[in-house]
This record gives sequence, structure tokens and C-alpha cells, in this order.
Amino acid sequence: MRKIGLLSDTHSHLDEKIFDYFKDCDELWHAGDIGSMEVLERLEAFKPTKAVYGNIDGGLLRQTLPLNLRFECEGMDVLMTHIGGYPGRYNQRVRAIFEEKAPDLFICGHSHILKVMPDKKYDFLHVNPGACGVHGFHKVKTLIRFTIDQAAIKGMEVIELGLRGKIEK
Repeated sequence: MRKIGLLSDTHSHLDEKIFDYFKDCDELWHAGDIGSMEVLERLEAFKPTKAVYGNIDGGLLRQTLPLNLRFECEGMDVLMTHIGGYPGRYNQRVRAIFEEKAPDLFICGHSHILKVMPDKKYDFLHVNPGACGVHGFHKVKTLIRFTIDQAAIKGMEVIELGLRGKIEK
């Protein structure tokens, strides 16, 4: 059993409440647009972290992180990327991956819109945790916390950190 803290689109800002909400997680997954190495390093110092780079990430983040990250977690095949789309509206790059071999869980960020929905065509769960940074058009900063146990997702929770424009310490 693994407890996962999922976030995306920090855009160089880490709300301090993240550390409290994710304190019982075994690992963190960041779906891109991290914004700075400092954010990645703080997350990695806190918990084991898996991450992909996003479209705003340049330089060292792109050299350090992959565009796509595919891995196994508790018997579940996971694919994470930053820009992917959602059921019925995937981009060509990820659709080609799904045609070859669809994952059990597909995670992406980019849209700043929180979505958790099944994909019936490819038979997996699509998850976008929304955005937890202070830049973008989203109104509320969001995270997701869940457990993977014997290839099943359990106890998925959406966490609201507060309004986007409000920087809390």
C-alpha cells in the first residue's frame, strides 16, 4: 500500500499547507510546471518525489526530469505527463502511447482544471490535480491525495488550499 500526494502547476510557488496535507504520504507525484529547481528540491527533501517537466519548465528542470514518466506502483501501471488532454480530447502524442499500451492510471496537469474521470475507450482512470500555484486562471488551489493498494485506487481526496491569489504562509 502506497499513499500518494499528487500536485501540479506550482509555477515556482509552494503553499506551506502542502507539507501538512502530505505528511502521511509515502511519495509525491508532480505533474509538471514546477517552475524552479528550488520547488523540486524542497519536495524531494520532504518525500520521495516523481515528477515530469511542464511547458514553463526550462533549463535544469528539463535536463533533470522526463517529458513522460511511466512506472509501476503497487501493481498499477501509471503514466504521467504534463500536457495530455482528457478523455475524448487527448493530444496526438499521448494518444499514440495509449494505442500502443494504455496505462491503468493516466495523470497530467497543464489545464489548471481538476478532473478525475474514467476513460471508457482506453479503460483507465484519468486524473488532473488542477493547479496549486498562484499563477494561472484557476480560482482555487487544489491537490489530490489517494492510496494505491493491490492495483486499486482507494480513498481519493480532493484538497482545496484556498484562493489562487492568496499567498498564505
